[in-house]
Amino acid sequence: MKIALYAGTYVKDKDGAVRSIYQLVSSMRKCGHEVAIWSPDVSPQADMSLQVHKVPSVPIPLYPDYKIGFYLASTEKELDQFSPDIIHISTPDIVGRKFLQYAIKNGIPTGSAYHTDFPTYLSYYKLGFAEQSVWNYLVRFYNACDVVLAPNVSVSEKLSAKGIRNIELWSRGIDKELFDPSRRSLALRNAWRAEGKTVFVYAGRFVLYKDIEVVMELYRRFMDEGYGDRVKFVMIGSGPEEESMRNRMPEAVFTGYLTGLALPEAYASGDVFLFPSTTEAFCNVVLEALASGLPAVVSDIGGCMELVKRSRAGFVSKAGDIDDFYASCTRLMQDRERFSEMRTLGLEFAQNKSWAAVNGALIDRYQQMVSSASRRS
Repeated sequence: MKIALYAGTYVKDKDGAVRSIYQLVSSMRKCGHEVAIWSPDVSPQADMSLQVHKVPSVPIPLYPDYKIGFYLASTEKELDQFSPDIIHISTPDIVGRKFLQYAIKNGIPTGSAYHTDFPTYLSYYKLGFAEQSVWNYLVRFYNACDVVLAPNVSVSEKLSAKGIRNIELWSRGIDKELFDPSRRSLALRNAWRAEGKTVFVYAGRFVLYKDIEVVMELYRRFMDEGYGDRVKFVMIGSGPEEESMRNRMPEAVFTGYLTGLALPEAYASGDVFLFPSTTEAFCNVVLEALASGLPAVVSDIGGCMELVKRSRAGFVSKAGDIDDFYASCTRLMQDRERFSEMRTLGLEFAQNKSWAAVNGALIDRYQQMVSSASRRS
């Protein structure tokens, strides 16, 4: 197959969605398929044989780390020259819509992945009044696709309730060679000044819609309760709220944006993964944490909850409830038998989540779609 893929960002390790896309592209190419990528936000590619096209763009006003792209006549010419058998759309933005229109016009089957729960972001920026309009657009967009790929059952049910059809599951995998407890580093823990302490790790964007307010309030609660010499908060990532977080969490470690081996080493060097976000569709970071040997404490809204419930490798706390999160975190600190049990369950759960199996099923589905389209034509 020749697969054209559009993504709002194609910068390696930028976020969980992009890591999934990179893994999908790798799986497709390992299976002998030809892939070409279009995105407004790309990083230098080590493999020059991979076609990566950068579309013109401007930064998103409220979120300058990400960009709005533009579809030009040159973009369509590139698509014509590539002549795809199928189009995979990862972001339903302006360019994604143009790719969908191109597919419909040319009779090319299209799959679109629901990576991010964009509508829920709006309330964090006092734009909740626009949520229904966004959903109206998304329903029209996704219902024009041949297949809509949800990461788990809870998201599938949510999309279906909104009126979206043709939903199928495409889960997420984990690179167990990369994310593994063996990467735990005593030297790194010493650098964090975490000797003898329970290390709570957060990994993600420092933005309001990741519910970082809960993290900051939990930090304050631990300090107020006299746990300052027993806990260490390690914040992996970056974002517009970083200055505020540093001011409110003076004893926390801020690692910055980590890539390569530094990220799995930081995960494995922690003890508990704390991620209160309610806006996740799948929550790759929780799967990465479980694979690294960290039980997780997450919210009861969003995709993180489903991973923790299925694995039984952590606690699900009431969204936004500091008391409930605090109780879950302290329980993991105090009940070492339960902690050890959850750690083992998380490792076992991640062991069966290889990217080869997860992506292989999707590639097979795409081949069926291409064959059906060929017979029709």
